[in-house]
Parts: sequence; C-alpha cells; structure tokens
Amino acid sequence: LESFYGRQLRLSPHVLGHSKAHVGRVVAELVRAAKAQGLQPGPLTLSLRGDFVCIGSAYEQHKVRSPDCFDILVPLRLPPHLEPQPHSAEGLGTHDAFVCGLRARAGWPRRYRTFAEGFCVELQGRSHLSSGLVLRWFQGHLQRCLGAVRYRLQERCRISLSACPGRPPTLHILPCSDYVCCHISMAVRLIPAIPLGDALYLTALLPEGPQGPLASEALWGLNTSRQEQRLLSWLKEQAPASSCHLKCLQILKGLRDLRRQGLEEPFCSQWGRVLSSYVLKTALFSLLLQGPLEAWDERFLVERLEDLVLYLRDCLRKQVLMHFFLGNTSLPEAVALPRFLKEATPVNLLAAFDGAMLDLAAFQLINTWIQAPHIIRMYSSPRYLRPVPTP
Repeated sequence: LESFYGRQLRLSPHVLGHSKAHVGRVVAELVRAAKAQGLQPGPLTLSLRGDFVCIGSAYEQHKVRSPDCFDILVPLRLPPHLEPQPHSAEGLGTHDAFVCGLRARAGWPRRYRTFAEGFCVELQGRSHLSSGLVLRWFQGHLQRCLGAVRYRLQERCRISLSACPGRPPTLHILPCSDYVCCHISMAVRLIPAIPLGDALYLTALLPEGPQGPLASEALWGLNTSRQEQRLLSWLKEQAPASSCHLKCLQILKGLRDLRRQGLEEPFCSQWGRVLSSYVLKTALFSLLLQGPLEAWDERFLVERLEDLVLYLRDCLRKQVLMHFFLGNTSLPEAVALPRFLKEATPVNLLAAFDGAMLDLAAFQLINTWIQAPHIIRMYSSPRYLRPVPTP
C-alpha cells in the first residue's frame, strides 16, 4: 500500500502548487473580463459576481495521480424575487442528494418578463430559473470574452473553451515556455453557481453518464463544498500532525479505480457511481467523528483503512449512507452550519440505487480489499495508468 501510494497516487506538492497558482491566475483574468463585459444597467439580466470559488479534491489535499483537472464555481448575480424551493429527487434520473428550484415569487413584476422569457421555464404554473438556459448563456458569455483574455495570456499559455450539452464548459490551459515549470496541460471545469448565502451554492444537475437522462431544467443541485473544506480544516487542527485520514481516502480511491479495470458492463459504470468520491468522502467524515482522532495516526494506516472499507461495506448492505450536512444535528459546534442545511430533511445518498446493485458493490468492495496486493500488481502497469508527472 505504501509503495502504491508513493509511486502512483501521491501528488508532488511542488507540481500541484504550480498548477493551482496558474489555474487561479488564468481563471481570474477570464472572470474579470466576463464581469466587465456583462455589466449592464438594471437587474434584468444575468451577470458574474466577479469572484470564483475553488472546490474539489485538488483544493482539499486528497487528489490522486495527476494535477490536471480542477473544478471552480463561478457565482452569478440574479434578479431579485427568486426564492429557493426544495423538491424530491425521485424519478429525476439523477443521483444528486438534494434538488432545489428557484421559483419566482408571487406577483413577478412585468418588467422582469424579458428575463423570464430568456432564462425561465414553467413548472406548476410558476416561472423557475432554468439550469439549461443559464448554462447556455454562461458558455456563450465566456466564449465571447475568451479572445481578449487569450491575447493577454499568449506569452504564458494557450487557452480554449469546450462544452457538451447540459454540462458546464471546460477551460483548457496549455502552458507555454517556462512559465509553469511542470508543463502540464490542465482542464478546468467552470461551474456557474447560484449563491444562497452562507457559502452555499446551487449548481446545474448533471446527466448520469454520457448518455444519461437530463434532469428537469427547473431543478438545481446543492453544493456544500465550502462546508466540507471547513470541516477538513477543523479535522486537520484536531487530528494528530501525522494523521492518515486523507491518505486513507486517496488509497481507497486508487483501489476503486484499479478494480474498475477488471469489471464488465453494466456493473463497471455503476461501480464508479455507487462508490463515487463524494460517497467515499462522506463515509470518511462519518467514521472520523465516531472515535478518537488520535487513532488516525500514520502508524495505524492499515487498521483505519480496513475500518473505512468495513464501514462502507455495512452502509452498502444496509443501503443507507446519509448526507453528512443535510439535517445533521451531531456535528461539532466548531463547524457552524447555515440554517438552510440544519433545517433540511436528511437525505440518503444510496437511495437512488437498486438493492441488488448495492449488494454486488459491497461484495466487490470487500473482495478488492482482500485482493489488494494482487489487484495493484495486475492493474498498475502503464497499459492501465497514466504516468505520474514529476517536477
């Protein structure tokens, strides 16, 4: 496990630091240009707020293999009179734990009709902000700003923008000359986000897989990345300096990815969704708060990793793994939650999956742990994995 982690999973802090700094500079230029171009008098259109929020494993210190993919929220400004309205996610063809509509309040003023026609859809007789229309506007707006930004950055890097229907646009960055010593081509997913206050955001629901069904355009998913980052910062302060909790998460993600190489469809694609990185992280959070953090010292790595595997196995068998923040009343007082999350109905992350699928995933998870040395040897060749970049 140590060799597997050191040679194939661990990222060089040097490389990751350079990549994050370069991504931050390029995205800042693009967001600044997009905000300036979108300034218009009055509240009757969409515009960028002017900042961005770095999220995901690259900024939480548990990314594996290569620092070439990043996720960034780009907050938008909306007209007033839109209010969040939670909905049930059943029957939407999505595994998102929480969905929410942005409904126009009663008595929507006539002067907002232009905005409603351009960005809203009807649901139950009321106007709701459409995630599909917002995504299309966002992609087009960024594309129009790309020329000026590309000119300013031409000595540093080459940049381009691509997008698929129903998905956020991706900014591709290819460093030039020696500006970034690591010369890694990077893909940055720019996600338009609707601020709810208290560092909470709504983002468009993504289709499940390349050919998956699209969820209702009138509904959005809840993003709690900032709360997760606060919890991780608190855990870092409370746990031993040599704590292995993030290392356990990285190794389990690595084993999950290796195991996928030997699975056949349709279970192969379901394996990655059942054991998504978010599910693994949620299980880790739940397990960390069950016992003393001193038990996560580096010298107990194998024991804690096995505990995490067994905990996940039990969750899959019981078909229950609750969202860590929605309606959770047992969080430490130091990790303050917004009222919106405290009062939300608790949600089971595994509710959307078939029981037989979860039983099979539980079996394969234990089998992966028992056969970990064999799986690492078999699937760790260059045929299956990209080489790890070195500084």
